[in-house]
Amino acid sequence: MVPEPVSMEDNYRTYYEVFVYSFYDGNGDGIGDLKGLTKKLDYINDGDPVTMDDLGCNGIWLMPVMPSKTYHKYDTTDYYSIDPEYGTMEDFEAFLSACRERGIKVIMDLALNHTSSEHPWFQEACSYLKELGDGEPDPGECPYVLYYNFSKEKKSGFSPVKGSDIWYYEAQFWDGMPDLNLYNEELRAEIEKIADFWLAKGVGGFRLDAAKEYVTGADGSNIEILSWFNDVVKEKYPDAYLVAEVFSDMAVYEKYYDSGIDSLFDFDFANKDGIIAKVVKGNTPASFYSQRLQEIEGIFSAHNKDYIDAPFYTNHDMGRSAGYYAGEGSEAQTKLAGAMNLMMSGSAFIYYGEELGMKGSGKDENKRAPMYFSSDPSAEGMCRGPSDMDDFEMKFGSYEEQKDDPSSVYQYYKKAVYYRNLYPEIRKGTVNDLPEYDSDSVAAFTKTWEELQLHVLINVSGETQTLALQENLQEAALENGLYTGEEEADLTEGNLTIPPYGIVFLRSGMK
Repeated sequence: MVPEPVSMEDNYRTYYEVFVYSFYDGNGDGIGDLKGLTKKLDYINDGDPVTMDDLGCNGIWLMPVMPSKTYHKYDTTDYYSIDPEYGTMEDFEAFLSACRERGIKVIMDLALNHTSSEHPWFQEACSYLKELGDGEPDPGECPYVLYYNFSKEKKSGFSPVKGSDIWYYEAQFWDGMPDLNLYNEELRAEIEKIADFWLAKGVGGFRLDAAKEYVTGADGSNIEILSWFNDVVKEKYPDAYLVAEVFSDMAVYEKYYDSGIDSLFDFDFANKDGIIAKVVKGNTPASFYSQRLQEIEGIFSAHNKDYIDAPFYTNHDMGRSAGYYAGEGSEAQTKLAGAMNLMMSGSAFIYYGEELGMKGSGKDENKRAPMYFSSDPSAEGMCRGPSDMDDFEMKFGSYEEQKDDPSSVYQYYKKAVYYRNLYPEIRKGTVNDLPEYDSDSVAAFTKTWEELQLHVLINVSGETQTLALQENLQEAALENGLYTGEEEADLTEGNLTIPPYGIVFLRSGMK
């Protein structure tokens, strides 16, 4: 079976998060760039659903590519350009064109909470305030004084304006990232132009950085700001996809769906202490995973009936998942956990290199290590990574070493993405928990989309599990499976055997 191509208007996708700096070097300077990424697009998706040589992701989340003074580039100095380390605007346009040819939707990281302290807006505002001294600023003379949050009082999270002993500015992350005043109408008009600029070039939407911090400690204000931005974008580009980062627990980020935004990253399932990792480690019953999948649909839809969940397992702010597990079953657990993320409805996200089982934890730079295409750091296209990154060895082999190994982490991930692409029920389906099959070791649920039903049963343990299928699944057929070892599932006379760390798909046909 071959997956149906997904139209560019469809916002239920599998996104690949790319840190361009560390992905693939196209000009030999040791820093990843857009030409290098374009050269490696066939690794992500070659545009042919028949082939099995690519990973199969049909979306790319580009971490910031605008000019910046740091390696991570979340401190923007120009919202209308490409960072010279990454190439030119022509390189970016060529990248977008190549993505469209492959059916890949590209979303850009957009950091609106703050700019760089080197941004001309901030530089001009500070120069004006230094000359002004103790007077009251006039936005008619310098409109940029209202683009930021300046004060004569040093409040929490405020830093002094250099060269002034009177003025301070809000910079909750660090003094090189002054916070923007997103209630200023002139700034909002500028942001609308920024969004138009990139969407007109063919960008498919935005990942909105630090949405919980737009106004510190004020969820209601942040929701209003997100609502405004969502309306601005969707009025002109109704098929654009917006996903916001609200780095908190579900009790907080569920409320942000009141903004009408498409998606919010589902942090409760992510990281080393999230639902997926806890279940795979055996610290939480497998049944909690399937039950929670059903529960969140009611939770999110109560705020926005058109929501699209954004499940992810790791990202650039978290230690990589290969470090979550140790011992004999750690490779199988690494594989299974990645697949459990991909079994969730919505637009799922994979952080680059997770499909190879890359390592990286501790300080920020370690989490953004060079994409492990080769174990030879001097091989063509290999990046050197951030300068302060520690030296550490990977747990699993490079892409070159894994690509022809049918039992590798890479080949497992490819199959997981393939099944996600093959079954629209996985991407788009509503979830019904199957409590009669749930246990500490097995998560069981049905995903329904239009006239199709797919039953998914997951064995999170290191032991084979045998289930006697009851009346509701008596007519179901074993259609496919995703296995971490050589043993496969078996369905004989109503008894389903699931191998250790295995996932099986049962098909009942029409509803």
